[in-house]
Amino acid sequence: MKGLDPPLRFDFVIVGGGSAGCALANRLSADPSTSVLVLEAGRPDYLWDVFIHMPAALMFPIGSRFYDWKYESEPEPHMDGRRVYHARGKVLGGSSSINGMIFQRGNPLDYERWAADPGMKQWDYAHCLPYFRKMENCLADPGTPFRGDAGPLKLERGPARGPLFEAFFEAVQQAGHPLTDDVNGYRQEGFAAFDRTIHRGRRLSAARAYLHPVRRRRNLTVRTRAFVEKILFDGTRAVGVLCDGERIEAGEVVLCGGAINSPQLLQVSGVGPRALLEPLGIEVVHDLPGVGENLQDHLEVYVQHACTRPVSQQPSLAWWRRPFIGANWLFLRRGPGATNHFEAGGFIRSDDEVAYPNLMFHFLPIAVRYDGSAPAGGHGYQVHIGPMYSDARGSVRIRSADPREKPALRFNYLSTEQDRREWVEAIRHARRILSQPAWNGLDGGEISPGPSVRTDEEILAWVARDGETALHPSCTCRMGTDEMSVLDPDTLRVHGLDGLRVVDASAMPYITNGNIYAPVMMLAEKSADLILGNTPPPPEPVEFYRHGAR
Repeated sequence: MKGLDPPLRFDFVIVGGGSAGCALANRLSADPSTSVLVLEAGRPDYLWDVFIHMPAALMFPIGSRFYDWKYESEPEPHMDGRRVYHARGKVLGGSSSINGMIFQRGNPLDYERWAADPGMKQWDYAHCLPYFRKMENCLADPGTPFRGDAGPLKLERGPARGPLFEAFFEAVQQAGHPLTDDVNGYRQEGFAAFDRTIHRGRRLSAARAYLHPVRRRRNLTVRTRAFVEKILFDGTRAVGVLCDGERIEAGEVVLCGGAINSPQLLQVSGVGPRALLEPLGIEVVHDLPGVGENLQDHLEVYVQHACTRPVSQQPSLAWWRRPFIGANWLFLRRGPGATNHFEAGGFIRSDDEVAYPNLMFHFLPIAVRYDGSAPAGGHGYQVHIGPMYSDARGSVRIRSADPREKPALRFNYLSTEQDRREWVEAIRHARRILSQPAWNGLDGGEISPGPSVRTDEEILAWVARDGETALHPSCTCRMGTDEMSVLDPDTLRVHGLDGLRVVDASAMPYITNGNIYAPVMMLAEKSADLILGNTPPPPEPVEFYRHGAR
């Protein structure tokens, strides 16, 4: 009988085959004497699955129950009580298999901010840079002190060519902003073509970069459609997990479920705030009040304009063109199907009082939403804009002891004075860029929010009505040494427990000023050395751009 079979045992059980989990599986299984099991609740990332591997198809997995956990926030009190939809990858590769494929490290001063907290000195930029370089194969800037050229993540830089991109780069300079060679290099501030996790016309997810090349290792086991219900403890030591009713023992359990799933699993397993767990009938293994708190994210809106010339990518949205686009991509790996369209953008400071960029722009030569819907009127273009350092904080809290019931997500968007002020500044900067002379002969007028939205109050009302998450949840099991921290910065172990670590976006103490995939992968690379006890590479204290420095 199955019930009498001895439980499986592995040295490491990784819960979550997403971005961090794939990287850890590669690095931890490099030692053939170490057994590693990856448990992913979602489906495999089949090689034939065009919705994953075609870059331009990214709108299809988002919102699909086959690929997406399909979270929603609680009614947001400062956003007209709206529930904000929040996509998370439910597939091998996690959100790296459904995201926008933009690769941004954040600003070096993000990591100086991390390191300024007590006990966090080893997370400054000099200590993180070797791991950024280790994971990268930057095809555009090989061999520079900032970029790697031998890592598993092959990065291509958006071509960002054509009349609309040319007008955009000219307009930002007319508005007083510089261009930069590389937003992931010496100077982030400014505008440039973006690095993307696309290689030879295909999405290069964490699964494809890190996991599939080593799937044949005898000491590595990967299970998909494997739902972990609970972490198992012997006293205060994690000894395994319960997965679809099966007990699996582990020398160490490493949670890589992301900023929503990891705190949820901790809470249903008895690790979290006692005041939350006991009323739900959950036996408290460890009263740790910070689990699920400190939730951070980026909110964004689209400022859209009509285009008077037929030079945008709008025709690629037509249904009758899709077979031709698909065939061009399938056989030649080129054409509209081979791009994520997020080929350029930049970072600016909202005013001279800000030390480093707090606003991020993505430019698209098309007017479209994530779900593929487009405004009437044909050709268009848009910028995605939003503040990077909102001081709003939210939470992830379970509703019951059932691990399959989605937790309550509260982001508290627009809840602070700073957040609201920076939103008004963001929209005014975007409009200033989009009203420059560079757009003469192209600009057909603002579609969204439209000319009726002018005052600060009207702008904030529009953001509340139209804002969407940029899909960067983070910081819910943050590293630190104070009473609200969850993880030891030196080991990524959960405070007060043995045999249990968390390695994913939830470990970040503060969100970085950009898309968070690159920081998560850096964190996974660095954590692999911490877990294995490897001697870390020496810090690389390079000089980087600081506004106002001489």
